[in-house]
Amino acid sequence: MVTTHNLGFPRIGKNRELKFSLEAYWRGETSLVDLEKTAQDLRQTHWLSQQHLDWVPVGDFSFYDHVLDTSLLVGNLPKRSDARLGDVDRYFQAARGQSSKNLEQTPIAAAEMTKWFDTNYHYMVPEFDQDTQFQLHAERYLAQYQEAVNQGVNAKPVLLGPVSYLWLGKAKDDIDKLALLDSLLPVYEQLLIALADAGAEWVQIDEPILATELGSDWQHALTQAYFSLHKTPVKLLLASYFGPLRENLNLACELATAGLHIDAINAADEFVNVVDWLPPHKVLSLGVINGRNIWKTDLNSTLDKLEPIHQRLGDRLWLAPSCSLLHVPVDLEQETTLDTEIRNWLAFANQKLNELSILAQALSSGRQAVAEELNANAEAILSRQHSKRVHKKAVQTRLENISSDMAQRQQPYSERVGLQQKQFVLPLFPTTTIGSFPQTPAIRQSRRLFKKGELDQQRYHADMKAQIELAIREQEAVGLDVLVHGEAERNDMVEYFGEQLEGYIFSRLGWVQSYGSRCVKPPIIFGDIERPQAMTVDWINYAQSLTDKPVKGMLTGPVTMLNWSFVRDDQPRSVTCQQLALAIRDEVQDLEQAGVKIIQIDEAALREGLPLRQNDWQTYLDWAVFSFKLSANGVANETQIHTHMCYSEFNDIIESIAAMDADVITIETSRSDMELLDVFNAFDYPNEIGPGVYDIHSPNIPSVASICQLMEKAAQRIPPERLWVNPDCGLKTRQWTEVKPALEAMVNAARQLRLDVAA
Repeated sequence: MVTTHNLGFPRIGKNRELKFSLEAYWRGETSLVDLEKTAQDLRQTHWLSQQHLDWVPVGDFSFYDHVLDTSLLVGNLPKRSDARLGDVDRYFQAARGQSSKNLEQTPIAAAEMTKWFDTNYHYMVPEFDQDTQFQLHAERYLAQYQEAVNQGVNAKPVLLGPVSYLWLGKAKDDIDKLALLDSLLPVYEQLLIALADAGAEWVQIDEPILATELGSDWQHALTQAYFSLHKTPVKLLLASYFGPLRENLNLACELATAGLHIDAINAADEFVNVVDWLPPHKVLSLGVINGRNIWKTDLNSTLDKLEPIHQRLGDRLWLAPSCSLLHVPVDLEQETTLDTEIRNWLAFANQKLNELSILAQALSSGRQAVAEELNANAEAILSRQHSKRVHKKAVQTRLENISSDMAQRQQPYSERVGLQQKQFVLPLFPTTTIGSFPQTPAIRQSRRLFKKGELDQQRYHADMKAQIELAIREQEAVGLDVLVHGEAERNDMVEYFGEQLEGYIFSRLGWVQSYGSRCVKPPIIFGDIERPQAMTVDWINYAQSLTDKPVKGMLTGPVTMLNWSFVRDDQPRSVTCQQLALAIRDEVQDLEQAGVKIIQIDEAALREGLPLRQNDWQTYLDWAVFSFKLSANGVANETQIHTHMCYSEFNDIIESIAAMDADVITIETSRSDMELLDVFNAFDYPNEIGPGVYDIHSPNIPSVASICQLMEKAAQRIPPERLWVNPDCGLKTRQWTEVKPALEAMVNAARQLRLDVAA
């Protein structure tokens, strides 16, 4: 028989129950008991939905982030967190930061947040220094395991591996992170022994860094770690995902574990090699269902590949999704209003696990045992392949006519900058924001009623215009130099545009966790992309009519549109990205024609699309940068192009970012205390830059002094005449009571900086 299991299940609930429970708790409206009850109900519901599998993951549930859970588990929450608090509140303090009601006290900063490998999930970065010590705090973890056992679940505990945990963290004192392994391993050993005592047979231990380029020191650390951990009385299933093993293949096969899981979607060419290399006593788990996209698996084609392997391995073959299903929505059954034809091409988390069971049954009992299911799957696959809704001749022709000069500005930045300065007459250290302002209850209520058909378009537009005017007046009152319209009419920076483009479709409840309680509903790109009409011009024109100050046109860039969508898998991502670039290019040119002279094209997700191995980066960066330039560069020299990138380490791709040739780039730097700007010590960035001066994901209100201090650090690396002052990211998730004082501090800091330079 073939064993089936899952690496992890979405935590948020099919109706985002966790999100709403968390936010109510943070607002003080509910108790910790209420929050714990919601969490328990979700876990039990999720376990029940997976009980047709042979092994069900336990420990994959998290209140905020599984990496932060690991920090709590090994006693490594940031030292600045308040030790007087209970574990849960101290955990949330590390996740979200905490403002101080006492002005004499320093607010507590949240842990740094960055992307989880090449996904759109964010994790909280572990912090290490020379005083770091580890201590097991496993009460909550073990309680969840016992909870699952009591429910009758055949539980497989899930852990982030010790080497990946160290690799994902940041050393504050220039210490060697690997020097901490010797003190971390005993904590893992204690936990594995405790799990064995509780009855655990298998433990899944994730080492996703095996899909990356590893130096010999990290490879040796993996060998050392599993030589120690295999002595514990549990069977370890080592899990790698998100990419092929390549040079780490032999290492992964030989590590002292009882089994190995590989991502057979992204490592499809490694099937046979892994089977050949894996010692005969080990289990091989193949991730044959795509855990990061929402298309149905071609089950017959997959069986063609699996049947020879099953003949060789027999009971040693396990099947699973390629990675945790954290990255896909919960249940397609809820999508009752989705286009019927396209819905038949899709599979969400529950459906993917059903596909897994069909494959296992076909291998164990023959294809005839599931002939009806396989035939239905084959019909869906063929329907998608031959649908006339997918391919459009006009789009294909336009792609064929793209030329390199379409991606070039008329003059270099050194010549454009004078023309732009003459046009805008901005002060030194000009102030602006990234684009969005608070999505207030009034905005959400109008949008909800409009979508339900209970508010007509004329009234809805009037409501949104009132909110745009509010945003303009508040910015004028604060004294910002370059304004934005606030994006009141936008539900999401990708979804808003996708809804107006052909080739996209949208789920109703297809929510995916981005971080903490923040959920996104990624659009689905099913076919060729076209822009039927202008998408933003009327809104920006209205905002500009309210003020004499320049108002930025706000767009989402093609690479971010791609990386934050579920993308079609029947053509290269680069081709889809160029289709998006042409659509955004049309919008840029319409904005310019309408008199908008500052246009921001956000590429928040540029870096997250990087392949995991650096050797593969340049190919991606070449087509990603070209796509951005294709979208941006059909404008006059006087038109100022901005872009924004958030929560991404970009020092190692700075040359590609410079090659984008945006007149102004705004970036996240406050959580890293401007560490991200260290690259400019060695690289002479040629254009203007706005280093984010305060963290918008925290309720903390920045002081004028803290902003000045950060900007002074930036001015040590970049000439003041090329510096802008702005928040880290958009202000959509904050409240006006937080936004106004923060922006006032930012504007006052810019004024102080101008005085300091003049002096």
